[in-house]
Order: sequence, then C-alpha cells, then structure tokens
Amino acid sequence: MTRRIRLIADDYGLAPGVSAGILDLLDRGRLTGTSCMTGFAEWPDAAERIKPLCGRAAVGLHLTLTDQPAVTGRSSLAPEGRLPPLRSLALPVLGASIDERDVHAELDAQHSRFVEALGRQPDFIDGHQHVHFLPVVRAWLRTHFFEAGGRPALRGAPALGDAVVAPKVAAIAAVAAGFNRSMARAGFTLFEPLAGIYDWRQPERFAPVLQAALKALPERGLFMCHPGHVDDTLRARDPMQGVREVEYAHLASDAFGDSLVRAGVEIMDGKG
Repeated sequence: MTRRIRLIADDYGLAPGVSAGILDLLDRGRLTGTSCMTGFAEWPDAAERIKPLCGRAAVGLHLTLTDQPAVTGRSSLAPEGRLPPLRSLALPVLGASIDERDVHAELDAQHSRFVEALGRQPDFIDGHQHVHFLPVVRAWLRTHFFEAGGRPALRGAPALGDAVVAPKVAAIAAVAAGFNRSMARAGFTLFEPLAGIYDWRQPERFAPVLQAALKALPERGLFMCHPGHVDDTLRARDPMQGVREVEYAHLASDAFGDSLVRAGVEIMDGKG
C-alpha cells in the first residue's frame, strides 16, 4: 500500500527567492505545504502569490521570535526593535526578564498579519528555530486559540533517528518535552513524528536524511525542509543560504520523484 507523508517547507516570506522556490515546488506537487513568516514588508505581496494555493496546499504560520525585526517594535522582547538570538531567548523568557505579555503581543501581531493578508486562519502553526515548543508560546497557543475558536494543527516533536544529528535532535526534543501530550489535551491536532533535522552546514546530508525518512516515516509523518533560491534579501537576513538551493534542486529532481516511487510513498496535499 502507498504510504502518505507530509513534506512541508519552512520560511515562506523570508525572502523573494525563498518564496519563489517554494511556490515552484508546490506547483510541481513536491510539497504538502509551507509555513509563512509574516513580519516582513514583502509579506502582503508574498501572501497574494500563495493565496490561490490555499486549500490545495497546507499554508501555515511560522512563528518567529529570533533574529528578525519585531512586528511590534521595541519591547522587553526586542529592546532595539530586533528579536533576540535563540541562545539568549529561552532562559530570559523562563526567568521572566522578558515580559510574557510582550511575547504574546508579538505572536498576536504575526497571526493577525496572516489572517488579514490571506483572509483565513492558518492550517497549522510551527516555529522558526522551533520556538513554538517554548512554554511561553505553548501558553499563547492555548489561550489565543481557545478565545479565537478553532485550532490549527501544530508541528510536533522530533523523532530520534540519524546518529549523525542525534545531539541536535535530542536538544530540540528536550525543549519539546511534553509538547505533544499537552497540546493534544488542549484540543490541537499534531503533525508527528517530525523528521528532517540535520546540520545544514553540511548540505550533502540533505538527500540521505530525506531518503531515510522516506523509509522510516509512518503514514502522515512530517518531514520539514528549507528549499529556496538565494537572493540579496536572503543574504541580508539569514545565514542559511546555499543549502536552500541544494534542497530545492533535490526536491525538484527526477531522482527524488523516482525515490518516492521506489519507497511506495506519496506526498500528501493540503487536504489530507
């Protein structure tokens, strides 16, 4: 029997080249969907380009609390108007030196920009650098969507696997401890288990990690990826650059299509 998996690209809206690459893969049927960063000035234009795919593709919200301009400007979360690096985010939030209300206001603003531009709720929510696993974001999810009515799906915790990236996966899994269970109790659907974590500084690892996931992921399992094209905007915003071209080229290739057939795997569409 054919096994269906979710293949979802992060970072739509990060830069025009990233968005263009993701749209092309969606058109080719090589992705289930993508999660959107809504905090940049280009977001309304990017939203118009993906709007016709809503329904056929899963279009989600990529919550962003690190390394980019804050939609809400200066606050305890972003004293100079820029969100902090990941290494300095978690402990200050947990230690209450960042006001939880400022974090929730930023998440409210990003969610509002999604709804205003696309005229709909996100199909799912995940987090840039996995920030949706943080306790302060878990609290926002439970409160915000209890009040708003209707709950999007959430990207769940990673599955332990490839020994080469086991420490990285274990570190993310530690932050995500209890997430799937608590969010399921709160009424959310989880996309799980999560695969696709590898050291992006080694682009040659992408194809083997994806191939292993094709063999190992269960029905409706999730593989996350970061395809796209490099442009000047991306170079100014994010250190993850050339590897996006590697991921895009592999996902668009005939070789990947053939590997799906050999593995007996289909990529789910957004209706699944």
